[in-house]
Amino acid sequence: QNHGLLQIYNRPQWWVIKDGSKSYIEKIKEGFEKQIRLSTPVKKIIRHNNEVEVCFGKNGERSNKFDKVIIATHSDQALQILDNPNAKEKEILGAFPYQENEALLHTDESILPRKKQTWSSWNYFLNEGTKGPVTLTYSMNILQSLTAKTHFLVTLNNSENIDPKKILKKLTYQHPLYTVEGVKSQKEKHLISGKNNTFYCGAYWGNGFHEDGVVSALDVCKFFGKTL
Repeated sequence: QNHGLLQIYNRPQWWVIKDGSKSYIEKIKEGFEKQIRLSTPVKKIIRHNNEVEVCFGKNGERSNKFDKVIIATHSDQALQILDNPNAKEKEILGAFPYQENEALLHTDESILPRKKQTWSSWNYFLNEGTKGPVTLTYSMNILQSLTAKTHFLVTLNNSENIDPKKILKKLTYQHPLYTVEGVKSQKEKHLISGKNNTFYCGAYWGNGFHEDGVVSALDVCKFFGKTL
């Protein structure tokens, strides 16, 4: 159900997909790759009585009509592109705040624990007496069983403690924050998903991990009689 990151006992065995997330993206695309439209942001989704109109293009001037629509985005993005969302959609999708996180791919091992034998897949960093966003460093060599002599690391929200000369790439992500209102809304997904020819899936329905996004997608598949 989740990574078990906060569990002290009975932690689940972790498994990772060889070559990272790009591997399952390639697998998902098989069979309909030519139907995927890249660099085509959806501007608006209009629900009619028996169909859904998806508007795209620079100003949403182009559109296609479908029987149903599955919105696989962050909840705030889903709410933004919905034309005339109802009160329940506004309440539930609007209950999930998001936090911007900076991710750095780098090779600066000074960010890791002093004792090398404690280096892990995930390494937590805490400045004593300060408050701020959580800081984690992922060891890509451990997670992906890399045999490279260079130690590749990904760190969240800690650029000031990383040697700029060792930074390979900077990325910015939006991750859901979990509040009492958000957790309550997770339990009310059935009130909006599958209604009005509209379905919602995303990691925000779970704990925010890729696996949670997959679980929510499988829930949508069940409606269409499909299972794995």
